[in-house]
Amino acid sequence: MSKVQIIGENLSNLPWQDKPEGAVGPVWRHAENPVIGRNPAKGIARIFNSAVVPYEGKFVGVFRAETINGRPHLHLGYSDDGLQWKIDEERIPFVNEAGQPFQPNYAYDPRLVKVEDTYYIIWCTDFYGASIGVAKTKDFKSFIRLENPFLPFNRNGVLFPRKINGNFMMLSRPSDSGHTPFGDVFLSESPDFVYWGKHRHVMSKGGQGWWQSVKIGGGPAPIETSEGWLMFYHGVTGTCNGLVYSMGAVILDLDEPSRVKYRSSTYVLTPEEWYEERGFVPNVVFPCATLTDAATGRIAIYYGAADTYVGVAYTTVQEIVDYVKATHETVGDDAEIGVM
Repeated sequence: MSKVQIIGENLSNLPWQDKPEGAVGPVWRHAENPVIGRNPAKGIARIFNSAVVPYEGKFVGVFRAETINGRPHLHLGYSDDGLQWKIDEERIPFVNEAGQPFQPNYAYDPRLVKVEDTYYIIWCTDFYGASIGVAKTKDFKSFIRLENPFLPFNRNGVLFPRKINGNFMMLSRPSDSGHTPFGDVFLSESPDFVYWGKHRHVMSKGGQGWWQSVKIGGGPAPIETSEGWLMFYHGVTGTCNGLVYSMGAVILDLDEPSRVKYRSSTYVLTPEEWYEERGFVPNVVFPCATLTDAATGRIAIYYGAADTYVGVAYTTVQEIVDYVKATHETVGDDAEIGVM
């Protein structure tokens, strides 16, 4: 196999554990999971489905915090090593571009992506129904909330970490306001982060397996590699006891990211440990962030577990790309550029 490269920066201090002997599959869990447990800060019952980035030699995160009244908001967190976290008790103080308070009614499942010199937060918000909210910061002190990019109903907004052909690129998963039995991934682009269009279909649910038969949704920001954009995503199946969320992986074309090059026919992580199987919402593995080190090819994946905990898992770009290519299947018209 040719050596796969991460196209990006080095991060020698990302969390890491070598693959245990006898481990099955291309992704393995942090031995001391979960890294964030219940009641992590005053007034916060649970943290999960959250995003982290390296910042000034350490790590900062935007966390989905379920407060003790049951409503989710976004809180900042800080860590020296990416594993031990201090969570702010107060929610992020968003303002609009005029400097006036602009707090969402609720906010959950954030992604945090750096594009050029700006960090963008993308989350699910209330815009007359579930929709995508966005904000930006350069210093994690002031946070400017921008106009909602899309109409309801939509979730799982995932921004690419660089512009393509001069435009911002964002994945999303249109649906409706509930936990619906449908959902494909789409791509939209914008020259200015205000006007979004040129919508393209990217991925369909389904395939020969059942693990992603109900719906799918984008996960962490795609990772640029020599093979294409590597993205982890969630796939949902239905059982007699409810929905089960697992993690899959896909490789998108670098220049036409609405076109799928390779897509794993099997999940790469599924609920198996107690903190994934038991919690507020059982049987959930929900990836939202990655840290990468271009020098070693190492990848640390942050995921929500059972809507209660934060877990970390590991892989290398070589192992995961080899696995996706070896288990590839084409689902629907994924290999097309998504225009109908």
